Amino acid sequence: MPIQKGAKPVDINKRRVINGEDADVIQLYPMRHTFAWEAYNVGNANHWLPTEMSMQKDIEQWKSKDALSEDERTAFKTVLGFFTTADSIAANNIVLAFYRHITSPECRMYLLRQAYEEAIHTHAYQYIVESLALDESEIFNMYREVDAIYNKDAFILSFNEGIFDRGFQTGTFSSDQKFLENIAVFSLILEGIFFYSSFAVMFGFQRQNKMPGSAEQIQYIMRDESQHLNFGINMMNAIKEEQPELWTADFQAHLVDLVRKAVVLEYTFAQEVFPRGIFGMNAAGFKQYIEHIADRRLERVGLPVQYGVENPFPWMSEAADLSKEKNFFETRVTEYQIGGALEW
Repeated sequence: MPIQKGAKPVDINKRRVINGEDADVIQLYPMRHTFAWEAYNVGNANHWLPTEMSMQKDIEQWKSKDALSEDERTAFKTVLGFFTTADSIAANNIVLAFYRHITSPECRMYLLRQAYEEAIHTHAYQYIVESLALDESEIFNMYREVDAIYNKDAFILSFNEGIFDRGFQTGTFSSDQKFLENIAVFSLILEGIFFYSSFAVMFGFQRQNKMPGSAEQIQYIMRDESQHLNFGINMMNAIKEEQPELWTADFQAHLVDLVRKAVVLEYTFAQEVFPRGIFGMNAAGFKQYIEHIADRRLERVGLPVQYGVENPFPWMSEAADLSKEKNFFETRVTEYQIGGALEW
């Protein structure tokens, strides 16, 4: 749509996450979705690069025959294999689906930041692979070789059908519900559930003082992903408020059913990839942990909890518990300073 000369000033009351007015340019004021602007500023303050982390100790431990067990090596590579694909899927969804249809300027600003962060995450995985001299084809093609990874990826990608079509448009009841479903799948499930067995494993390494450089990068990634999750939840809740007709009883039940299916996929992944357990975490513990965080995700969008279980990995709370997100985001994993001057 061409920009209209002489158009009236933007009415904040007509600003919406989707189906809003004046989406041609990013005009931030008057600002309606302040949660997105706050997320954008937090993202900028939390900027990091993988090459800032030393991998020397990781390299020494990986080369040592005694530093890591075979189960630990397998777990490390499998987690890395899942992460490489998941962040690529998330980036594609932002660029090819979210950004095209979201009309809130401040939400679009954060999406630009989020897309860049997904690129940094992919850079981090490549940096780890290169530093440890791992087989790149093994790690980056693992989603084709490991059923538990493939099944999670296939589940997520099945909800992109239609959304990625160039002819898809929001503005009808069915298309708007389809788009809201997409946000739920990527925020609540991909970023809110499917990352968390792998996060737990990496922080298990960190607690044992093993692979510290890799674990530190994953901690930065988890902080970013927690912010992505919060942003997606805030977008869902904003759409619910702006278009309450979409939040039908059937649609709510559908989302609960999707979360329940995702929980099975995630703890199946944990059971198949870590059959003997690792760092004191066993299959039963992974199952309970995934059920616990699934309840947390459902609560955040006003859906009923399904499992009512406690967190079996309380040590994960320091890094992943969303109820402590403010303290977590205010605490740097490492000190990071932006240079005062650039040399051109």
